[in-house]
Amino acid sequence: MTLQGTRFGEIEFSDSDIITFREGLIGFSAYQRFVVLENHPNSPFRWLQSAEDPALAFLVTDPKEYVPEYTPEISESAAECLALTNESTVAVLTTVNIPKGHPEDMTLNLAGPLLINAHTREGRQVVLEGDAYTIRHRVFQRADRETENVAA
Repeated sequence: MTLQGTRFGEIEFSDSDIITFREGLIGFSAYQRFVVLENHPNSPFRWLQSAEDPALAFLVTDPKEYVPEYTPEISESAAECLALTNESTVAVLTTVNIPKGHPEDMTLNLAGPLLINAHTREGRQVVLEGDAYTIRHRVFQRADRETENVAA
């Protein structure tokens, strides 16, 4: 199959490349079929490109790249929806926000990870309970430059 994407030009993919989010993503429930595209070789970032809307793509990453201690607790209902077993391989991705011109302000949505059953290619965005993780987890801590300058 071919999709004429607005960001990446012509994208070729097969049915086996499709990840299906039956409930869509939060705020985008109408879109259920996505493919993961490489951003650049050796980059920690990927694009979750809608196979249904060429203009819809989300920047994603493996959160462990930036938050090694990230361990979201998967609810039983989410595990059942994805047909997960103890032997299942689960890919965990988070959406990334990089404000234009300010990569130092990059944030990850750790409270709403994307879980993907690697075998069935079924995905689901879950909302984690509690306040252990936020939707705007700062990757790089903001240095208080005024304090640093005063201390110097």
